[in-house]
Amino acid sequence: MPNTFVWYELMTTDLDAAETFYGGVVGWSAKDANMPGMRYDLLSVGDAQFGGAIALTPEMTQAGARPGWMAHIGIDDVDAGAQRVKAAGGSVHRPPQDIPGVGRFAMVADPHGAAFFLFAPLAAQMPPARPAPGSPGSPGWHELHAGELESDFAFYSKLFGWTKGEAHDMGPMGVYQLFAAGGDPIGGMMTKTADTSAPHWLYYFNVAEIQAAAGRVRAGGGQVLGGPQEVPGGMFALVAPPV
Repeated sequence: MPNTFVWYELMTTDLDAAETFYGGVVGWSAKDANMPGMRYDLLSVGDAQFGGAIALTPEMTQAGARPGWMAHIGIDDVDAGAQRVKAAGGSVHRPPQDIPGVGRFAMVADPHGAAFFLFAPLAAQMPPARPAPGSPGSPGWHELHAGELESDFAFYSKLFGWTKGEAHDMGPMGVYQLFAAGGDPIGGMMTKTADTSAPHWLYYFNVAEIQAAAGRVRAGGGQVLGGPQEVPGGMFALVAPPV
């Protein structure tokens, strides 16, 4: 589907440990995608795929890659989209290229540096079955800690046609702006706080019960960085995998 989030990708220095951690916390399964020259595992909720995990090589880390999550946003034309990103003041970190038998992608960043992928599947490629919305383990929310809320929202709105939903006054943290891609809100944006090192996207995954999930994080060697706490629209927790 164009103009919304279609795939999620974990980059890690220890793929086996990361998959064990996330399997214990949110119940994901992983299998080797058999990609030549690299290890890339497909992540699933039940039988439904939603993302992949890649093992960072020493060469990747030397080039600046770090463990973390990134997402692919669907677009009809990756090449034209990359040009629009650049024209709007963003950056193209990895120019458009093909994934044989899958589609075409580019790694880009908004004008303040928050990175994401553009992705277009092959015309004849059937997308994999996706997890049911709201099901445990499925992606549930997309949050931009922006360099500056209004200018960054304008960038994404022009690129993907996103529209504003409700805006919530978070007091000293500023305004939390919900956004939609043609339906119900799929995420929120806010100007990053002073103690946030750099603008970035943050991805939330659904769990059946937040306190139990936080306990599984700790039992798996991870850290609960914030919450659990109530936020507009539901309860969420921020977590980190073992390092």
